[in-house]
Amino acid sequence: MLNKKIIASVIKSNQYSLTGNPIVISTWDAGLEANKAAWKILNTGGRALDAVEEGVKVTEASQSCCVGLGANPDRDGFVTLDACIMDEFSNCGSVAFLERIKHPISVARRVMEKTPHVMLVGSGAQQFAIAEGFPLEEQKLSPDAKKSYEEWLKKSEYKPVINIENLPVRQAGSKGHGPFAPAQFENGECLPAGEAGNHDTIGMVAMDANGNLSGSCTTSGMGFKMRGRVGDSPIIGAGLFVDNEAGACTATGQGEDVIRISGSHTVVELMRQGLSPADACKNAIERIVKIKKEKAKDIQVAFLALNKKGEVGSFAIQKGFSYALRNSNTEKLISAESWFS
Repeated sequence: MLNKKIIASVIKSNQYSLTGNPIVISTWDAGLEANKAAWKILNTGGRALDAVEEGVKVTEASQSCCVGLGANPDRDGFVTLDACIMDEFSNCGSVAFLERIKHPISVARRVMEKTPHVMLVGSGAQQFAIAEGFPLEEQKLSPDAKKSYEEWLKKSEYKPVINIENLPVRQAGSKGHGPFAPAQFENGECLPAGEAGNHDTIGMVAMDANGNLSGSCTTSGMGFKMRGRVGDSPIIGAGLFVDNEAGACTATGQGEDVIRISGSHTVVELMRQGLSPADACKNAIERIVKIKKEKAKDIQVAFLALNKKGEVGSFAIQKGFSYALRNSNTEKLISAESWFS
């Protein structure tokens, strides 16, 4: 049986090799609690798909800056959620720009299982969720999110334009579209997406006792983002990708740059070609750094991957990214290696 005492020290590694199944890994320190819920399913012979759904639901239900209805809103003061899920048969489902629904990951699974589609967005996603029995939650900010939003409004001097749709195009855009997220406060309460303090995603991938892979990804996106902005998290192939023959990968950080290289799909394909999870993640990060050039110093992206051998690997642009790992012998938080030290 697993020793209940979590190994508190963060182990620095870009790859962690394991023998035997099952296993679950997830992004950031929030993954420790998420993994506990996933492990209850995996440890009793359950399916990886069920595990990755139940695991990230823990984070969705928590008071977090960046996942679930308690998270920071967009720049107009509304919390919008994105999520996707994928199983061992390449079935996948996704929701984006979803409001007032507590568990977007479960709605994404319903999209996968009950519709011929992969992605539903906005009011259509909300209507589907309600039709499936998901309760419509109250439209309000958590105390922490309200405080952060009010502080951001002061710093950014952003004032939403009332009835902007009725203004002439030239007038509506005469002052540009900024300010844009992310913004950083002097007290450090809000940091760029993907850095400690503003973990914009929880991604989870798992292998069950049958050797089958599944993954999930859920987020509220960048705090104070432009209304309607969607990052990589709900996009299959960007924020998450699963191929039961090769491996699974999830991403965290600045979603626009993950999308640029179809990040998670890229990592999985590199594992298919024989690279270890760690080397595949590093290769994908190198591509982003090459594209971004000097701007790479100002962003964070990290990939976390698992192959069919049960080997785990990760790599980030900046130091500070960690991931949680659990199997029958181990429960750890591991610090990933990075491009910039």
